Amino acid sequence: MKVLTFGEIMLRLKAVGEERFFQTPFLEATFGGGEANVAVSLANYGVDAAFLTVLPDNAIGDACVSELRRFGVDTGRIQKGKGRMGIYFLEAGANQLPSKVIYDRACSAIALAEPGDIDWEKAFEGVDWFHITGITPAISESAMELSIESVKEAKKRGITVSCDLNYRKNLWKYGKKASEVMRELANYVDVAIANEEDVQKALEITTDVVVESGELDREKYRVLGQKVLDAYSNMKMIAITLRESHSADWNDWAACLNDGKNFYVSKKYEIRNIVDRVGGGDSFAGGLIYGLNHYEDKQEALEFAVAASCLKHSILGDFNRVGVSDVEKLMGGDGTGRVQR
Repeated sequence: MKVLTFGEIMLRLKAVGEERFFQTPFLEATFGGGEANVAVSLANYGVDAAFLTVLPDNAIGDACVSELRRFGVDTGRIQKGKGRMGIYFLEAGANQLPSKVIYDRACSAIALAEPGDIDWEKAFEGVDWFHITGITPAISESAMELSIESVKEAKKRGITVSCDLNYRKNLWKYGKKASEVMRELANYVDVAIANEEDVQKALEITTDVVVESGELDREKYRVLGQKVLDAYSNMKMIAITLRESHSADWNDWAACLNDGKNFYVSKKYEIRNIVDRVGGGDSFAGGLIYGLNHYEDKQEALEFAVAASCLKHSILGDFNRVGVSDVEKLMGGDGTGRVQR
């Protein structure tokens, strides 16, 4: 199986440890972005994973490509274009102080890319599964047009499409509401991934689930997922992640999956002393894509995704640096964190 993910990868500049911005004059520089994070997860699981984006033709863009290659991601489809590399600044929260993300991605190379700039015939060569998120169409109007074009081209070729709805209120600034775009894009999606807020804000589908609580009421989440499946006849399943935040570094984490016939609920993990929760949803998406293609049972696929994402909370950076054996060990109940010798 070959998976292609499409979106923006950015330079990530993080304040050291749990310091506030410029408390000291240092920022840790790495790379990250939703769709690239998924590609890295899949490559770490041994999947043939490729990432498609548009990067500036300069040393920063080259360094980014090299970093992706280091994880085994196929970068042969990445294009160079005008514009710059998007940046996001991250300040890690602790206890009652929330984490903070500041975007600086206007006029990035992918924000300036337009329909026709990408050769979809070449991009989709040999691809079985295509993954996109709701972040890419939020970047700019032309990126939105590219996103719609991408899922249409994928479906023309019979490729399975997954989409993490990923609502980001700070990005939708070019005149369209998220729901205007995402409701169209959802018509081409086979597997949707979301949290409660994503469903409500991106698709304008609601039930009386309280976004702030994250507590699992099985029936309400079943109904929410079923409403989405009823609205989109093309969609085969929807997975909804469930995060209960006690504080910035203490969360409960679980997920559920509805395929229209059965409703699955995962084990719930209590995660204390969170190292880095950025990329947690992407690690879930990567785990779910792997699980659905490597386990016959959807319950197992869901458990793999949740366990993979649980582990990500203990890893600094956007990328989930774990392998299949790490995830399956946690799935099997070994969550003690004892030293492995």
